[in-house]
Amino acid sequence: MTSVDDREQLRRTFNSAADRYHQARPDYPAELFDELVLMAGLRPGDRLLEVGCGTGKATAALARRGFAITCVELGPRLADQARRNLAGFDAVQIVQSAFESWRPSAVESYDLVFAATAWHWIDPAVRYRKAWELLRPGGHLAFWSATHVLPQGGDPFFAEIQEIYDEIGEGLPDDAVYLRPGDLYDERADIEATAIFEDVQVRHFDWEISYDADGYIGLLNTFSGHIAMEPWQRGRLYGEIRRRLAGRPDGRLRRHWGAVLHVARRHDSAT
Repeated sequence: MTSVDDREQLRRTFNSAADRYHQARPDYPAELFDELVLMAGLRPGDRLLEVGCGTGKATAALARRGFAITCVELGPRLADQARRNLAGFDAVQIVQSAFESWRPSAVESYDLVFAATAWHWIDPAVRYRKAWELLRPGGHLAFWSATHVLPQGGDPFFAEIQEIYDEIGEGLPDDAVYLRPGDLYDERADIEATAIFEDVQVRHFDWEISYDADGYIGLLNTFSGHIAMEPWQRGRLYGEIRRRLAGRPDGRLRRHWGAVLHVARRHDSAT
């Protein structure tokens, strides 16, 4: 289990990858945002609070749907990148702060508090309670993450490259399994256990992206575990990725992504 100190250190590593993050990380499917709007009963003009916006991947998709969004981002470089990427949206505001310590400048409440691939980085002792406090009565919490899944007949590259991860001391645990689309863990029970959110809804999404060597290495350079590697580890791993992809006819690999969207309504009273 990741300790509090480890979680804090790892989540801050994303700031060092701000310039690469927006280009390398995948866009979320439009269907996910369509479902989010429907499940949370959102209407254009509603006020949204985003926890950990990164460079604004999810922010832009929702801003285009007509919502006013306040984004709280821990990393100063990520916040600056988000401001540049979202400069065309007058109803979007970027605040550089840790969500756990952030306070609105005025007494404000939101129709939705959401996090895209950031919720798990927030202190578990704080995140649900603070989201509840910031939501209007009947407002919603939503979060999801994009992660690797491997469908039946998926690219064998990922199993084959594990021998290099093992060699550099970054191998998977012995009991690790490759999850298939639809098999990702959902956090319904965790949400319900808070007793301050109800009517929990869960939807699964999956999509595939093809990468060449540069594109895939660029993606790996936005993952906390790879950022934290020693230079010699990355050099060995990335060199082998390039060598193996160069031996393929098209020089590419297929990576399948999965996301689990959670939407829950704020309970009328906190316990």
